Amino acid sequence: YAPGDFADTDELIRISAAASKHGGMYISHMRDEGRSVMQALEELIEIAEKADIPAEIYHLKTSRPANWHLLDTVIERVEQARAKGLQITADMYTYNASSTGLTGVIPTWVQAGGHRAWMNRMREAEPRKRLIKDIEAELAMQPADGILMVGFNKDSLADIYRGKTIAQSALMRGQSEAETIIDLMLEDDSRIQCIYFSMSEENIQRKIQIPWMSFCSDAGSYTTFDDDFRTHPRAFGSFIRVLGKYSRDLGLLSLEEAVYKLSGFPATNLKLKDRGFLYEGYYADLVVFDPEQVQDHATFDDPLQFATGVEYVLVNGIMVLNEGEHTNKFPGRFVKGPGYQD
Repeated sequence: YAPGDFADTDELIRISAAASKHGGMYISHMRDEGRSVMQALEELIEIAEKADIPAEIYHLKTSRPANWHLLDTVIERVEQARAKGLQITADMYTYNASSTGLTGVIPTWVQAGGHRAWMNRMREAEPRKRLIKDIEAELAMQPADGILMVGFNKDSLADIYRGKTIAQSALMRGQSEAETIIDLMLEDDSRIQCIYFSMSEENIQRKIQIPWMSFCSDAGSYTTFDDDFRTHPRAFGSFIRVLGKYSRDLGLLSLEEAVYKLSGFPATNLKLKDRGFLYEGYYADLVVFDPEQVQDHATFDDPLQFATGVEYVLVNGIMVLNEGEHTNKFPGRFVKGPGYQD
């Protein structure tokens, strides 16, 4: 992602070394999660080693079917680095699709100079020709029928294309898939939020059992939304999905392991003071749930569905959910890392 993808490895090492002095962490959405994932991983390991800093791989995955087999190699390489004493960890969400903009199939060179330069470049004849070829190469690995558009700036476009794939939209417009991607971004003046179906369930189950893996949602926490709003189901189901489907139903990790990877492990990893555990003197961030009843309900077709089985939630000691009902209290606060502490 910009601006990080415009920084070379040496710059990232220098920045990370400065952060290391204050207890920081290098958290990386690596340069590539597909065919060049190993090169991207080697860069992360190099940064961690030379900057003497813990590193976290954001949302570890090997994207696109041709690269699914690389997961074991990725895991083996991380474990080699950990055996040498490097603090390398990762997080994941438990769905077979990611979510980002159409930038997922747009090369970095197009985005140089910021949003306006990027939009102008896509209108120019020669850059457009080059871009079409680059997008076509990406679509050969990530088929357009697996890219679902969900977020637009303009309601007029959302009314037509939200919930449609790039393949469907190209047929509707009578354009190639690459031209559809370019022109829709120009018309919406945005990157257009999408869902990419690019991962395997087998790999998800493999990653869940990794000891140095924690869980994330990689999504905002939405409090209000209209009936036409679309997002990734992970925004509503990610954490309960771990407790229900993968711990209780499939038995891939114990309930205790699941809870730890959702609380104590990430809190410790991120050095969040007095968080993540039920200790005297810690902040009372508590979730009370029935392990036999917890269930996620959000789907890609109908993502706006709350999970069930959670009865009580306390944030900073204040009851936010009481017998499954919101109390209309909002005690959450910005949580500071070690660099902010006295």
